[in-house]
Amino acid sequence: MLLISFFGDLDTSCTGCVNLGYWMGDSLSRNPRRMEVRVSADETTASPVISADQQRLHELGYAQELRRHMSGFSNFAVSFTIISILSGCLTLYGYGMAAGGPVLITWGWPVVGVMTLFVGLAMAEVCSSFPTAGGLYYWSAKLAPHNPAAWSWFTGWFNFLGQVAVTAGIDFGAAFFLNALLDVQWGFDTRPWHTIVLFAAILVLHGALNQFGVRVVAMLNNVSVWWHIIGVLVIVAVLAFIPSHHQSASFVFTHFVNGEGWTGWGSKIYVVLLGLLLAQYTFTGYDASAHMTEETRDAATAGPRGIVTSIVVSLVAGWILLIGVTFAIQNYATEAGATVPPAQIFIDALGATGGKLLLLIVVVAQLFCGMASVTANSRMIYAFSRDGALPGSKLWHQVNPRTRTPTNAIWLAAGGALILGLPYLWNSTAYAAVTSIAVIGLYVAYVLPTFLRLRLGAAFQPGPWQLGKWSRPIGIIAVTWVVIITVLFMLPTASPVTLKSFNYTVVAVVAVIGFAGIWWLVSARRWFTGPKVQGSAEEMAAIEAELESLA
Repeated sequence: MLLISFFGDLDTSCTGCVNLGYWMGDSLSRNPRRMEVRVSADETTASPVISADQQRLHELGYAQELRRHMSGFSNFAVSFTIISILSGCLTLYGYGMAAGGPVLITWGWPVVGVMTLFVGLAMAEVCSSFPTAGGLYYWSAKLAPHNPAAWSWFTGWFNFLGQVAVTAGIDFGAAFFLNALLDVQWGFDTRPWHTIVLFAAILVLHGALNQFGVRVVAMLNNVSVWWHIIGVLVIVAVLAFIPSHHQSASFVFTHFVNGEGWTGWGSKIYVVLLGLLLAQYTFTGYDASAHMTEETRDAATAGPRGIVTSIVVSLVAGWILLIGVTFAIQNYATEAGATVPPAQIFIDALGATGGKLLLLIVVVAQLFCGMASVTANSRMIYAFSRDGALPGSKLWHQVNPRTRTPTNAIWLAAGGALILGLPYLWNSTAYAAVTSIAVIGLYVAYVLPTFLRLRLGAAFQPGPWQLGKWSRPIGIIAVTWVVIITVLFMLPTASPVTLKSFNYTVVAVVAVIGFAGIWWLVSARRWFTGPKVQGSAEEMAAIEAELESLA
């Protein structure tokens, strides 16, 4: 297995440690897929039979308000769909063509993928210990030895920023590609306001789909997994066999391009580092498996497994896709200058009909991706509001009693994404900035619990899925990598730096830190205590019974 060859002989001696060579199966503890906690005979009239998942959620302080209908595969499917190699890889492919070119597109992917795997492994271990929809901000509260409320507050706000930005980035990318398809088919050109209209329509579609309940979303995500895998195979096979011309292996694996205008000493290194954004932006959103744990069966093992599996499968399939597309480049300068470079590559390599068919495969995959992103985003908003951390928390925390979904949080996720995308109307670099915001917001939130877990040392109480002796070195690598990319993706991406080309990532990040920080100092530190307990076991049972009666 990939992880065995990479990490060597992993520790499986401790009770309950997960064998990473067996990471797609059950943990070594061999927990049943669905356990039940039964009360004693003389208490059966007072307490219902509840699952181990529900019992653990009660122990963490929350009632089972959302329906627990997702399987382990569906949990993996959400994260894999949000990573979406057919979205991230191709949406930023043109950026990669200018920032480093083929050599960065080809080799940046596995390098970033392996580093992302370290981050995902560290997250997965903590997820197993605390399987709640709040995910990252809840973990920070439980792992911080001092000031847990402050750690939770800032982790949650970074996660909120990243979640909204990644939803914006995904659906904006889908709008780009859909606009390109409509332009080729019906002449609906790619002027900025056309793209924004499509972007808004896609967000409305995804908000509407998420209102139908988690079973519909889970079913569509399951379909999405196979659409992505088969779609990659179809695209690579068609591009390999149909075009009469292909680039050489030397071009694909070694050719460097500096198309961003950077000159002078160190400019090549700087461009190489900027080129990593293509891969790092794609490898985002896998925290969705954590946010969906309150709706997943066997959450303490299925959630961590979903995080790790989604990264590994995406790493392999995405690399195949990028190599296949790069070999099919026909005219580098023309295609790099196109509004949607992959669309131009498809058309140049296959003709209009073949190009449109491949575009259709990509657009559908991106629509699946955006739908899943709104799902995960809304669950984070729901959980953060449940603990009173967002303005208007009572509104965003409300659950639709019929579908058991956080309807208001769904529309906040969609509306926030739309606001982040609007600057594209006057700033052509807005999309790159949105993707940088997504990377920074999410990865800061990803790594804060890992940093706290490292500080906690042996006092950390792991769940059934754990890393054993590898936990500390993996955590150190993860924290180091996130520090590097956080600095990197706030730097200018184009030269010369002008008002039009300015990377406003730093503005958005500083604005969120400033807003959250000022609110914390002025008010929140006096009332936000971190994750709240919803009540006693009896009170949580009453909440659950009320929701069932309203369904």
